[in-house]
Amino acid sequence: MCSYNRNDWMELASMAEASGADALELNLSCPHGMGERGMGLACGQDPELVRNICRWVRQAIRIPFFAKLTPNVTDIVSIARAAKEGGADGVTATNTVSGLMGLRADGTPWPAVGAGKRTTYGGVSGTAIRPIALRAVTSIARALPGFPILATGGIDSAESGLQFLHSGASVLQVCSAVQNQDFTVIEDYCTGLRALLYLRAIEELGDWDGQSPATPRHQKGKPVPRIAELVGKKLPSFGPYLEQRKKIIAESKLKPKGEDEACQPLQRQRFAPTKPVPAIKDVIGRTLQYLGTFGDLSIEEQVVALIDEDMCINCGKCYMTCNDSGYQAIQFDPETHLPSVGDACTGCTLCLSVCPIVDCIRMVARTTPYMPKRGLPLAVQPVC
Repeated sequence: MCSYNRNDWMELASMAEASGADALELNLSCPHGMGERGMGLACGQDPELVRNICRWVRQAIRIPFFAKLTPNVTDIVSIARAAKEGGADGVTATNTVSGLMGLRADGTPWPAVGAGKRTTYGGVSGTAIRPIALRAVTSIARALPGFPILATGGIDSAESGLQFLHSGASVLQVCSAVQNQDFTVIEDYCTGLRALLYLRAIEELGDWDGQSPATPRHQKGKPVPRIAELVGKKLPSFGPYLEQRKKIIAESKLKPKGEDEACQPLQRQRFAPTKPVPAIKDVIGRTLQYLGTFGDLSIEEQVVALIDEDMCINCGKCYMTCNDSGYQAIQFDPETHLPSVGDACTGCTLCLSVCPIVDCIRMVARTTPYMPKRGLPLAVQPVC
C-alpha cells in the first residue's frame, strides 16, 4: 500500500517480488485513516488512479497481482474495469465497509481513544457486509466475464463460501471468521465444501438445501401425526385445543392398524451419487444466469403466503407485521390464534421473514387475479 506515487509503487512491488512472493494484492481500499494520508481508500475510489497504479506495478513485476477493491464507491465495476485495463491479473472484492460501530447511552463512541474519547470511521467486516460483497462480486462477474475475482466479505461457513463461488469468484478469502475463532475453520470450510459438492450428485437429495434436509412437518420439534380426524378441525397446540388434539391422537393409537400402517423397523437409507460430482470450476458463476435488472422480473407470476397450521405456534408475528407494515392481509382468529391469509396478500414475504418456525410459511403461486389495494380512491378526501 502506497500513496499515489509511481516510484513508491514500483519499488515496493519489486521488493515484494524479490522476497519470493508468489503473487501480490494491492491494497487500494483500506478505510482506516488512509484517505487522510492519500493511501488505500484514497487511491481506490478513482478509476484513473487505479488504472495507473496497476500499470506501474505491471511494469515493475512479472508475478500475478490483484487489486483489492473498496465497496465504498457508487460503481465498483468501473474500478474493476480500470484495474483490468491497467494489467491486473484479477481483483479482490471487497474490502471493509466504512462505518461507525456504535455509541453509548451518554453519547460517547465505541471505541473511544484517549482522554478526549475520540473516534473515527473504520472498516466494518464479517457477515454484516456479505450482501454488499455478493453484489460486488456478481456485478463484476457479469460485466467482466472470465476476469478472476478473489471473494472476501462475510465468508463464515462452507455454505457462504459456495455463495461466492456461485456469484463468480474463483478464490475465497477468510479473515473475520478466523479472528472470531481460529485458523482451523478453514479445514471445516474445505470439508463442508466437498460435502456440498458431493450432495449435488445425489438425485434423491434434490429437495435438500445444501446440507439441510427438507423441513418435516412438526410442532415445536415433535412430528405432526397425519390423522384424518384432525384434518380441517383447526385445533391449535395450546390450551383446551391441545387437549382435544391429544385425545384424538390417543384414540387413533388404540385403533387396530393394518399391515400397511403397522410400524416398520427403521432402516437407514443410503444414497450414492448417480452423476459426476461437480468440481469447483463447474459451480463458478452458476448464479449469474438468474441476475438482471428490476425490469427483467416478471410482474405476472405473483405469489402469496401459505401458512401451515399444524406447524404454527400461534405467536401472531405474521399478523402483526402484515397489519403494521404490510397490507393487512392476515386475519388472526381471536379464539384459536390461527392466522389466515386473504386476497389482499401481495407476496411481500414480510410474514415469512419474521416467522420463527422455518418453513411454517411458504410462498406459493397465486391462483386468483392480482388486484392491488392502494388505500382510499383518489376521489375520497381522507379526514386528517
